[in-house]
Amino acid sequence: MSDLIQLGVVLTDRGSKYAVTGAQVTSRAEVDAVLAELKKDRAYAKATHNTWAAILPQGALKADDGESGAGIVILRMMERAGLNDHVIIVTRWYGGKKLGGDRFRRVQDAVRAYYDDQGIAH
Repeated sequence: MSDLIQLGVVLTDRGSKYAVTGAQVTSRAEVDAVLAELKKDRAYAKATHNTWAAILPQGALKADDGESGAGIVILRMMERAGLNDHVIIVTRWYGGKKLGGDRFRRVQDAVRAYYDDQGIAH
């Protein structure tokens, strides 16, 4: 497992804050280790959602962590970018107002911020 790439809070919308983190991984155990490492930071452990997706040699994995449908959004973006052996985690701290469908746009924005930071074409 490589080091975590944490961009911290990359955007806010109606009080909700979004952060994005990624790392190179090749197994579910490494994905779990990345999530455990991220959650050592109390702010991330207390976040409303830590939604993630990974494309591993064994296949694709995703988890919504209560943000229904968000994992597949990340996974589809990773598939389009051809980003394998990687996990991307979008963290949301709920700000008190429902975002409706905009929550998926914010997840996409967070993933794009990660791609831009890492020089990944999308």
